Amino acid sequence: MEVEKNRISAAVLSASRIHILGAGLNPKAPANRAVHDISEMGWSPVPVHPRHAGGSIGGYPIRPMIEEGIEPEIIVLFLAPLRARDAVRKLLLTSQGIPPLIWFQNGAEDEMSEHWLREAGWQYVKLDCVVRFMQRNGMIREPIQSPWFRQVRDEDNTGCSIWTVHEYREGCAPPESKLEWVGDLQDLETSNAIVPRYIRSLVDEGEALEACARRLAQ
Repeated sequence: MEVEKNRISAAVLSASRIHILGAGLNPKAPANRAVHDISEMGWSPVPVHPRHAGGSIGGYPIRPMIEEGIEPEIIVLFLAPLRARDAVRKLLLTSQGIPPLIWFQNGAEDEMSEHWLREAGWQYVKLDCVVRFMQRNGMIREPIQSPWFRQVRDEDNTGCSIWTVHEYREGCAPPESKLEWVGDLQDLETSNAIVPRYIRSLVDEGEALEACARRLAQ
């Protein structure tokens, strides 16, 4: 169901992170600019782009996908309509928690996707820009300063993996070797992917997950 302004405002204000599908490394692309704009207002953007995963935009790591176990609050689609349809189909099939607010950025609108969302009772927004909506309504908050983490295959092809910690808004180029996992502390806590599950299994008694992740990078 399409959402009215007050409910959109409530959803944005209650969210801590905003997933941005289609946000890659091209600095001229609107999705890339949206990552910077959203972060300047205090929200944590989560850029998602399979080809540029492992790099970062404004110090926020690019994920290849939304992993099982992650429960997005708002998903903004900076995609062509058919790609937006594929993304919506996958979200509807895999989501197990509270449905996220789906935001069709201008140009991403797709009647079939909207029909599916209405049938499922999911809320969505169209014909508006998420950044301009936030700016029009004077939205601002204190940012959550979280480190992020990355695991890549050893460049020497020894079969080993390299686990690294990156501080809040620390920039990083895409890895030259195979990316095995990337995400922030919240992803590390909730993702059901192999790497975060393994890291969680290494937490010592009385040790915080972040402390464990930092220890393993030493």
